[in-house]
Amino acid sequence: MIKQLFVGVALMLAADLAMAAKTCPLAIEGNDLMKYNLTEMKVAADCTDVEVTLKHVGKLAKATMGHNWVLAKTADYAAIANAGMGAGLDKDYLPPSDKRVIAHTKVVGGGESTAVKFPVSKLTKGGDYTFFCSFPGHYGLMRGKFIY
Repeated sequence: MIKQLFVGVALMLAADLAMAAKTCPLAIEGNDLMKYNLTEMKVAADCTDVEVTLKHVGKLAKATMGHNWVLAKTADYAAIANAGMGAGLDKDYLPPSDKRVIAHTKVVGGGESTAVKFPVSKLTKGGDYTFFCSFPGHYGLMRGKFIY
């Protein structure tokens, strides 16, 4: 009887946790003119995870006009982008293992898509965050505010 009660409680807790988890999808596009189609992205308060999909709607190859999506604290994004220039395309123009990078996609070229999923537990509610493209020279134009 006690074992059945324990199993029942464990199943109820697992169901509650599964229902509480919520992945919120966000989508953004980049083009051959070094522009994202969004300057602001918002995450709902009830999200436990965020999945950002980046679609490169241009035609140019990733070595020429590649784009990625990177999330960092606003105070850190320019330094990350500058440090990433020397990292190269094979490292998505990001310094390897940089703790300031909250989340990022790989670099994609025209017609390609990529996505990244991350927990909102990496964010502080009301924090100051910026998303940007770390391809060399792009972050000046390709950036926006990320709101949680």
